[in-house]
Amino acid sequence: MTNSLLSPPVHALLDRLFRTADGDDLVVARLAERHHDRFEAATARERADALQDVYMPISREAGRLLYALVRGCRASTVVEFGMSYGISTVHLAAAVYDNGIGRVVTTELSTVKVARARTNLTEAGFEDVVTILEGDALETLAGLTDPVELVLLDGWKDLCLPVLRLLEPRLAPGALVLADDTTAHAEQLAEYLAYVQDPINGYVCIGFPVADGIEISCRV
Repeated sequence: MTNSLLSPPVHALLDRLFRTADGDDLVVARLAERHHDRFEAATARERADALQDVYMPISREAGRLLYALVRGCRASTVVEFGMSYGISTVHLAAAVYDNGIGRVVTTELSTVKVARARTNLTEAGFEDVVTILEGDALETLAGLTDPVELVLLDGWKDLCLPVLRLLEPRLAPGALVLADDTTAHAEQLAEYLAYVQDPINGYVCIGFPVADGIEISCRV
């Protein structure tokens, strides 16, 4: 059974990206000194431009979780909100590639990050199974028509619920929805978590204790 995450090119790429991302805290600290409290009032575009050099990756363990879930459910369409440098995208794409079916549709607002993520996906050999939608996800995902079997919400936390609501008409029965950073950003995700954890909205949820927390919701 193939696991492309273990292939030398993909393993080396991910190891390099994760090691580089370890410097995120220093970059963010410098930005905070420069911008002070202006981030709170900034638009999504302004935040994306200011943080274009910040990787904001999933953890290594979360990446393996994503890979396992996509392999297990054999999703034909995987949607990612918030590609950044493509670390999570590589894990999703590796699973789709190894399944032999499906595609990843990913979104990113930062032009700089789109360019660098494309390079990373090409290096990994997964560019043919990934469609990148550059721009505001609430606009770019509006034209999606295919049934969606798995969603990763890893963009701006205040937009996770609006993006989910936008995608709901396209969610296949049993679709999995994963929200990252649910413990690290619990306050920002409070409205999202309240929504998916309320049975009336059609989800069965479990918080998965990996890194900064992932909420896994099954559309029932």
